[in-house]
Amino acid sequence: MFIGFKTELKFNNKQRTAFLKHCGVARHAWNWGLALTKQILDHNKANPTDKIKFPSAFDLHKWLVALVKPECPWYYECSNSAPQEILRALSKTWDRCFKKVSGAPQFKKKGQHDSFTLYGVIKILGNNKIKVPRIGVLQTYECLPQIQPKSVTIKRQANRWFISFKLEVAQQVSTLDSIVGVDLGIKNLATLSTGEVIQGAKAYKKYEAKLSRLQWLNRRKVKGSSNWKKAVIKIARLHRKIANIRKDTLHKLTTLLAKNHGTVVIENLNVSGMLANRTLAKAVSDMGFYEFRRQLTYKCKLYDSQLVVVDRWYPSSKTCSHCGTKKDALLLSEREFKCDNCGFTIDRDLNAAINLSKAVS
Repeated sequence: MFIGFKTELKFNNKQRTAFLKHCGVARHAWNWGLALTKQILDHNKANPTDKIKFPSAFDLHKWLVALVKPECPWYYECSNSAPQEILRALSKTWDRCFKKVSGAPQFKKKGQHDSFTLYGVIKILGNNKIKVPRIGVLQTYECLPQIQPKSVTIKRQANRWFISFKLEVAQQVSTLDSIVGVDLGIKNLATLSTGEVIQGAKAYKKYEAKLSRLQWLNRRKVKGSSNWKKAVIKIARLHRKIANIRKDTLHKLTTLLAKNHGTVVIENLNVSGMLANRTLAKAVSDMGFYEFRRQLTYKCKLYDSQLVVVDRWYPSSKTCSHCGTKKDALLLSEREFKCDNCGFTIDRDLNAAINLSKAVS
């Protein structure tokens, strides 16, 4: 199976300029392609009898070469794979939009989510050097896997640049048959049916005051000035730190579950519905429920364990894990489950986790 490998780049000013040029070309191609496709959709909506065929990624790139490149000679300073790959990504985004999997694509802004993809002759040179088209040899801070990737993606986060590519790894064979139920929560990130409680990092809550202070100091700076740019970098670095702390906690938890248990049982939580509740949205986002399930899905495949997703209407919190009696109602403020039938008392989250583990047995 394929997994992603990502590492930080060690670059000089010349390479940084090349990165920014490639990001600018990719952003320009995306915005041009998005404007063109929106015009075609508007025309087809206004003229249902005289529709224009919606262009594919190949059509967009062919028109880009014929119409845009002659008027924008700075395109030739960068690799031709940067605009070609971004137009391919635009086509995939429109396909997802038409299938109602995601929303319509949005225009890109300079300095936000800067990235580009290169393909062609890519070579790993030694332990920490990689040669990419047009830019040349790049150095990394850590050792690289000795493979020959077909394409690489270079992305900026605050003032740092990262390179990522696909890596094929062998799927491990597991002989474990243990079953564990995982109940996610806001107070604690996860409560396992074994009785173990995993505390959430709550990185945003920890740095919320500092982030608010930096944003408050930046509110009156002239946009585009040197002080404004420095403040934006500070805010972006803090956002990156918060995200890294959250990801580190989730990676450790998901690896622990997938590696040490044969079957992992979780609930199909309505995360988008939780985020619509303004009293819970901040805490839910800080825990990272969606990222938890995403990581657990591919790690269970990697470590040959089974992931079972129980229906969201399964009454894991209302059912007694001792006798199986179901309560009619359970308030969110009730942190202990007390069974009216057998008198059994247990922590609410632990009770739900035990019921989840029994759902597949």
